[in-house]
Amino acid sequence: MKTKTLKQLAEYVGGRLYGDGGVEIHSAATLEKAEAGQITFLSNVKYVPLVRQTKASAVLVSEKMDAAAAQIVVEDPYYAFMRIVVLLHGHRQHRQTGISKSADIAENANIGKGCNIHPFSTVSEGATIGSNCQIYPGAFIGSGVVMGDDCIIYPNAVIYDGCVIGSHVIIQANATVGQDGFGFATHKGEHHKIPQIGRVILEDDVEIGAGCAIERGTLDDTVIGRGSKIGDLVEIGHGTKIGPHCLLVPQVGVAGSAVLGHHCILGGQVGVVGHIKVGNMVKIAAKAGVINSVPDGATMAGTPAIEAGKARRAYSLIEYLPEMKKKIKDLEKQLEKLQTDGEKS
Repeated sequence: MKTKTLKQLAEYVGGRLYGDGGVEIHSAATLEKAEAGQITFLSNVKYVPLVRQTKASAVLVSEKMDAAAAQIVVEDPYYAFMRIVVLLHGHRQHRQTGISKSADIAENANIGKGCNIHPFSTVSEGATIGSNCQIYPGAFIGSGVVMGDDCIIYPNAVIYDGCVIGSHVIIQANATVGQDGFGFATHKGEHHKIPQIGRVILEDDVEIGAGCAIERGTLDDTVIGRGSKIGDLVEIGHGTKIGPHCLLVPQVGVAGSAVLGHHCILGGQVGVVGHIKVGNMVKIAAKAGVINSVPDGATMAGTPAIEAGKARRAYSLIEYLPEMKKKIKDLEKQLEKLQTDGEKS
């Protein structure tokens, strides 16, 4: 852990400093928990009161505020905070082990320079591993896999045969990349397995969360676009195409052959049916069920998913439905009485 002055941090993130530039910062924390010697940030206006209460030595903000703590004004406080956290704390350090004698590495596997391949991991026939990769214990790299540079494969992750992994890819523990898709031909009541002859392609800077399942394509490849981040316990069906820089929060499920554009955000437990197209820059609220194609820039919510504004209005009525039902029944009785009285008269 490093210590930097506020002046140094402000210069590092290109911000304007209001306060004593000589104050030393040793770590980062949240607005509520920060103490003296720590820096925090404000990225949501609803937490403005906490800025005035925080015990932090400094706060990253988008505009100067009335607060006791020193402030560094930047365009994007959260991004600047991320940079400072990396500067002060750094990312996880990986142990430099070299290639363990206990690793099972095929004779014709091609291993790049600077790799650390830990005990009880497997690199199969014809696999190619780029430079400076970390392969942790229990990881399995299948035959013919091609992997770029600076990848991290955590314990017990599995990459099936023929998959293509870009550079700077992270696959968290117990994730599976390239298993057979859920493809069966049902004939006379019996389900016959269809060979899955496509691959999985993870482009550069992709991260796959713990316990994910990324299916290989039946015929076409399954592709996760550059810079996309897939949360824990996400299922991606066979032949799905995820565009660049998407965020799929944990427990999302995307069925086979769906297509997502770039910079899409899917909240927790969203379900997407197969063979539809979700446009670019789409946001889908948690637990939504997407059953139709979605245009560019839409924000969706609900099951089935509809435009978020309509969904909020529709769901706001749910608590009143029992009362509305009772009123409708009363009106029906009144109408029936009026009709009966009219017939008698």
